[in-house]
Amino acid sequence: MLAEIITIGDEILIGQIVDTNSAFISKELNKIGVQVYQITSIQDDKEHILQALKDAKDHADLVLVTGGLGPTKDDITKHTFCEFFGDTLVQDSETLQNIKDIFLKYLQRDPLPANLEQAMVPSSAIILKNAHGTAPGMWMKKDKTVFVSMPGVPYEMKYMLTNEVLPRVIREFNRPHIYHKTLLTYGMGESSIAKRIEQFENDLPGDIKLAYLPSLGRVRLRLSAKGTDREKIRNRVNEHMSVLYDLLTDIAVGYEEETTIQERISAILERKGYSLSLAESCTGGAIAHEITTIPGASKYFKGSITPYETQQKINILGVPAELVEKHSVVSAQVAEAMANCCRKLFNSDIAVATTGIAGPTKGDGQAEVGTVFIGIATPKGTRVEEYKFGKPRERVIAKTTNKVFELLLKEISKN
Repeated sequence: MLAEIITIGDEILIGQIVDTNSAFISKELNKIGVQVYQITSIQDDKEHILQALKDAKDHADLVLVTGGLGPTKDDITKHTFCEFFGDTLVQDSETLQNIKDIFLKYLQRDPLPANLEQAMVPSSAIILKNAHGTAPGMWMKKDKTVFVSMPGVPYEMKYMLTNEVLPRVIREFNRPHIYHKTLLTYGMGESSIAKRIEQFENDLPGDIKLAYLPSLGRVRLRLSAKGTDREKIRNRVNEHMSVLYDLLTDIAVGYEEETTIQERISAILERKGYSLSLAESCTGGAIAHEITTIPGASKYFKGSITPYETQQKINILGVPAELVEKHSVVSAQVAEAMANCCRKLFNSDIAVATTGIAGPTKGDGQAEVGTVFIGIATPKGTRVEEYKFGKPRERVIAKTTNKVFELLLKEISKN
């Protein structure tokens, strides 16, 4: 079964917003055995929308459209749907009441005429309730292809897809089972991993596919299969994944569907009763942000300091001025002092410090752009690692952040 996703909105095409809707829809469809054939982003233009709908009908069983359902004149999806299906707009009483209720509850006023227009829907459409907004969804069929229109506002779309669209897709379509399992690895590049598992990859049966998904400082390895026997597919993929894990056990973190490296670190810190603090210079708080996305981080995370300016490393963190003057602010000696001072400042068991030159200029440092030092202080001592992460700035910050998690996981996993 094939699906196509169509996003409508000039704001996507000009880069004003990032299309997160398609990623969410694709992931949820995949869970229920629906393969996404294509994702298309188009303008708020009637002819463009009509052509996209026509093209999608030729190769998809299910077409999911987001956007263009607002109360303003540039929201033309419903009118274009009517033209495509040869239909007319009628007022839906439940949608009308929903609009009035929302305005009364949240705005304490009556809706404007433009808002009430959102209750006008194609007469042949099955209406999908929007529990978080005023624009209803629509489920329509042309020949053998189902077309679904949903709001573009992400939280409205997510609720509608989860509660209205997917249950109906499950009821009305026969779908194969698709199963993915993804291994998370840190600290080794894609080509090196490929060389290590070359024989494993050669021995994989034809119906199980291996995909490499590299990013800065980490690589995800995904095994995928599809078929009608759900348990058989899952068992075969899991068997091969166990072999893959054993081949990469020194760099494997866990399975993406089950955990993240931040969650692994969180669980170990909490189980061992360790506390953690951070002193981030070149990463500017990126590591603390990732840590605090995990619920319950306050049980082990004492806090962070971002002494971005050199003088603040001295004034607030307590790094000796003579150390900075002698070795430069971007040095192993300063990274070590930052980690030790941070551990003392927060009275934590473990402290991590980053100092580096993210670029584009060297700033107060003497090393080349992309040079980063990471220090980790523990009750057993302090270690410092040096890295050359190159350019540009965003790459340096992302690679440093990922490397910190890799080093931290290894450190706290020791007996």
